Amino acid sequence: MRIAVVGATGRIGAKLTRTLLSAGHQVKALSRGGAALDALVKSGAEPVLGSFDTGTGALNTIFQDVEAAFLMVKTDWSNPHGHYPAVARRFVEALSTSSVKLAVSLTAIGSEVKGETGHFEGFYHLDEALNQLENIDLVHLRAGWFMENLLAWTGAVARHGAIGWSLNPDLKTPWVAIQDIAQLAANELNNPTGEHRVIREVGSSDLTMPEIAAIMSREIDRPVEYRFIDRNRECIQAEYLKRFGALENWLDDNNTLAALNDRVVRFHGARAPLPTTMDAFIRDTWKPAYLKSLANKDEPETFYTWSSASGR
Repeated sequence: MRIAVVGATGRIGAKLTRTLLSAGHQVKALSRGGAALDALVKSGAEPVLGSFDTGTGALNTIFQDVEAAFLMVKTDWSNPHGHYPAVARRFVEALSTSSVKLAVSLTAIGSEVKGETGHFEGFYHLDEALNQLENIDLVHLRAGWFMENLLAWTGAVARHGAIGWSLNPDLKTPWVAIQDIAQLAANELNNPTGEHRVIREVGSSDLTMPEIAAIMSREIDRPVEYRFIDRNRECIQAEYLKRFGALENWLDDNNTLAALNDRVVRFHGARAPLPTTMDAFIRDTWKPAYLKSLANKDEPETFYTWSSASGR
């Protein structure tokens, strides 16, 4: 089969592209170019320069001669609410006149919820737009939190022995490794079901933040505390706005965390277990990054490291 992969040089797209090539598919790899794309070309991919995220390149041609496509959007934190609808419109425009019969879209937990759900709101608009494509079988991969997001706290644990965030301590949320997402997308493209609309809830470990801190603690043999950050405190907001980000991002994060804490955004069905456990991720991926942070005393302070310090 001939397949187009959007974001082919990203963490998910590169693994997916190589997996599809290994399975004998022809792959058109969409990217802005560079060494990562050159490496995929050496593996057999056909390069296509462009980006649906920025609207650059001959996007109306990428899907013209393929049977299937993998779609994903790179979050633009400078435009958290306008970006997803804009990219979704570009997808629909390019796909509506294409030869694509099957599309696999990476979306997120909560994409079925309409309203002010922060980061999840963009995925609602993405799903709604793609569902307009009546002639294309569509698989929505609704992913939980990426385990790789935990890398944001390597410096916090190295400096303060803690991870600070605003998820309720007793809230279990689903986590998934990006390598597992890539494999699931490959499975859908390798074995089409012929169903018109499919929703897959993608998440491995359902864990609270204190449970994740305990796994980190066991792995590095050092106490790691979870510190709940009350975002209603004016001093927390003031420091964020002064040093770390814009008001739009602060409010978007507030809506994201509230949607999770209030269980407005959640998974609804049973999920098959995935290969990568949180224990394995912390051991194989998070710990090496933590050790680098431990050795690097000059890492710039982020909101994650600042808010993880005691007394916040």
